[in-house]
Amino acid sequence: MTGQHTTAGAASSAQNPAFEKVARVGQAASGLVHLLIGYIVLRLALGGGGTADQSGALTTLASQPGGRVALWVAAVGLAALAAWRVVEAFVGKRSDVEDPSALDRIKTAGVAVAYIALAFTAFQFARGSGKSSTEQNVGTSARLMQSAGGKTVLVIAGLVIIGIGAYHVYKGAKKKFLDDLHRADLPRVATPLGVVGYIAKGLAISGAGVLVVVATFTTDPAKASGLDGALKTLGTVPFGQVLLVAAGLGIIAYGAYCFVLARYGKM
Repeated sequence: MTGQHTTAGAASSAQNPAFEKVARVGQAASGLVHLLIGYIVLRLALGGGGTADQSGALTTLASQPGGRVALWVAAVGLAALAAWRVVEAFVGKRSDVEDPSALDRIKTAGVAVAYIALAFTAFQFARGSGKSSTEQNVGTSARLMQSAGGKTVLVIAGLVIIGIGAYHVYKGAKKKFLDDLHRADLPRVATPLGVVGYIAKGLAISGAGVLVVVATFTTDPAKASGLDGALKTLGTVPFGQVLLVAAGLGIIAYGAYCFVLARYGKM
């Protein structure tokens, strides 16, 4: 009984109109981060520099006038969005008629973890203590590669990342993301943005997972550099510049879709 009261209390406190608005701000903040990542990828394609991941996007935002204030707003919104998804993992969306399945709960919990990580990173950058995700990934991989157990963990992590990326591709190609949206008054641009955005992001995520596995088997932690490494590796293959431009535009499409989700998403 106590557990039921606790769950109900969490649901009522988190899922209220004021908190929902803050959570939607977090969804928009996620969109801004992806727009900046896409911009950095395009810059890389044209011969510029930068780190094409969340830390690179937040660094770019921090360098703009008013960037520190924007980071604090983004961090609070993302934290609210993470809390909202945690509650959804337990009680489901308010708009759902049926109770969520175990698989739906697991997927929502995974999304919540991703937003918790992004919110924490945004808080770090807002405080001026943000660090490069690439350096952290390489450092963690190097430590894990020192033991057989650590290598096993890395391979499993890489395969999970590949699976997450594949699910994004599937969700975009099959237009499953439309289930997350209220269809009334939905702009026509939402569907193409979702298709292109999910597929592009999924391919980039899967590429990062492949690099983790390759890095483990070659005992080269420098290759396990996350999204930034995957995109920069893409730029080294034949027609790499064209592929980078396509990836950048795709991630920008996903960022724009996040703004649609912030407005029309079911919560």
